Amino acid sequence: MNKPLRRIAIFCGLLVLALLARTNWLQYVEAEELNTHSKNRRVLIERYAGERGNIIVDGKPITGSVETNDTDFKYKRTYVDGPMWAPVTGYASQAFDANQIEKLQDGILTGNSDQLFFDRTMAMFTGDKKVGGNVVTTLNGAAQKAAFDRLGSKKGAVAAIDPQTGKILALASTPSYDPSTFAGYSGKDEKAWLALERDKDKPKLNRALREVYPPGSTFKVLTAAAALEHGAVDDINAPTDTPEPYILPNTRTPMINHANGCKNASLNQALKVSCNSVFANLGDKVGRDKMVETAQKFGFNNPEIDTPVRAAASVYDKTMDRPGNALSSIGQFNTATTPLQMAMVTAAIANDGKLMKPYMIDQLEAPNLDVITKNKPQEMSRPLSQKNAQLLQEMMENVVKEGTGTNAKIEGVEVGGKTGTAQHGENNSKNPYAWFISYAKSPDGGSPVAVAVVVEDSEAKRDDISGGGLAAPIAKAVMKAVLDSKK
Repeated sequence: MNKPLRRIAIFCGLLVLALLARTNWLQYVEAEELNTHSKNRRVLIERYAGERGNIIVDGKPITGSVETNDTDFKYKRTYVDGPMWAPVTGYASQAFDANQIEKLQDGILTGNSDQLFFDRTMAMFTGDKKVGGNVVTTLNGAAQKAAFDRLGSKKGAVAAIDPQTGKILALASTPSYDPSTFAGYSGKDEKAWLALERDKDKPKLNRALREVYPPGSTFKVLTAAAALEHGAVDDINAPTDTPEPYILPNTRTPMINHANGCKNASLNQALKVSCNSVFANLGDKVGRDKMVETAQKFGFNNPEIDTPVRAAASVYDKTMDRPGNALSSIGQFNTATTPLQMAMVTAAIANDGKLMKPYMIDQLEAPNLDVITKNKPQEMSRPLSQKNAQLLQEMMENVVKEGTGTNAKIEGVEVGGKTGTAQHGENNSKNPYAWFISYAKSPDGGSPVAVAVVVEDSEAKRDDISGGGLAAPIAKAVMKAVLDSKK
């Protein structure tokens, strides 16, 4: 072979090798990224080529699929009581992708997951059309309906947990939206999407998981836990060394109380009537670092709480000064939390100091209903001892029996709770947020439900009774729904 031909042969050989290398790179290195790329239209077409599996609550589907006349997308997603369940399901849209469970479990729901390889292979031989698997949730339908109905036209959220397992029982957010209105690919669907995007009330925001609020006086139960755990209080009925007025450390600013009888009030009495001064004083005695330690054991400052939908991180500042820590100890300053986080705090107290990891998927099912994976309860931390948890239960039950939380009473049931009103806006110029956290006990002494409720746009007065008046009845309805479902 002459020299020019040899050069051409070598060059052509290098091109072939480069082509093989590139092909293998695409097939084995970048395949997953390309398959899941948001602009890969074939992914969307495949997602809606068959009937999507369902998301299940109480053994019944809250989703469905309907056949369309579209040339690309054969099926469209449908929802049962879409606005009520949107904070749980999320949406699956031909035009606007998907989110929450619909996105995170897309492989199971479409039938494309590697976990369903055997089912897909069998369908090839039997000629059966491919269908998706199911996602079975931990949600309690009656509790969800109670939360959604009681929130009504209010802007707010509810999170309810089974303290003994961590199963999420309710997750409501209002205002909400109907995922069915933009599940397709038409101009009508686009208009519905754009209307939601422009809505100043943010109906697509999952307030139970993704919005953080100042917790107000509900945070006082965490400060009480820190005071007990770190020895700032030994006897919940003994007077505390709290003057009236109490001056914030290193300042000349008095702490304002909205309750009477707070001078040297005991921890029990201070929680019952919600004395700001006592808890600011105790937070200062415990100190910032130990307050941070306790808050983090309850889940604060953790950016990776997955339900499996990731919750926004709740915040207790690690670097604030002494007056900032004192204010944070009553749920002010820059302390911020999700409703889920406050439900976790309540659940840990109700579960004798053991915090279970919150989750809302019980199991994944194949199309033939065989169980693929089943989630099991996992302990997350021990924020406080059993003894101190039971002391906190005694105090929280006193709040409901005789204090600011009497609107949460359920006849024949032991209920513990704490009200809260969180200041909102520059110089406290906007209506405060109304909070209520609570748990209910079953006859055997266990607690099947812990609840956190926040109402944003209330006509709340600037005292803790607003949480008792607005949020407590919602929590009561949710707790009663759970208790009734277990009879």
